[in-house]
Amino acid sequence: MKTIYTVLIYFLFTSLICAQERYLTKNGSITFFSSTPIEDIKADNNQVLSIIDASSGKMAISILMKSFMFKKALMQEHFNENYVESDKYPKATFKGRILDFDTIELTKSKAKVTGTLTIHGISKEITIEANFAKSKEAINVDGEFIVNLADFNIKIPAVVSKNIQENIKVSFKFNHKPYKK
Repeated sequence: MKTIYTVLIYFLFTSLICAQERYLTKNGSITFFSSTPIEDIKADNNQVLSIIDASSGKMAISILMKSFMFKKALMQEHFNENYVESDKYPKATFKGRILDFDTIELTKSKAKVTGTLTIHGISKEITIEANFAKSKEAINVDGEFIVNLADFNIKIPAVVSKNIQENIKVSFKFNHKPYKK
């Protein structure tokens, strides 16, 4: 299944992987966190595909929803079956552009990233600020932003509504390496 997923993603982003100035990671990290007085919920996904076109500053990210890992198996089951409906919406994506990409240097620089985030079949334009460091050997990106569940039509049942925040903190970290054909 992972092989099929990887092949499909490569075909999906073929236009981004053609030139020499492409940077890629297949094991980027995304974490989301919800904290309420009742409980904290955290999930990690270390199988995130991210591509940066250094010549244009374009960026694309693909996240397999079933790759999020929780401490409790029941949380993972509810996440996949009831909230994000992973069978119906197997991945989340981002396609966008890093603003002023050419001004980013080896030391950590802040830059805005703008584009379309698609989760649960709903697309929304977003702009976030991220930390970048680039060299010929790597482009490192990290940051965090807030996702409002209602914006993506993710419904939380009333029974557990006090256990889950409506605004989820999402953190990410990518270490892109030069793409080699």
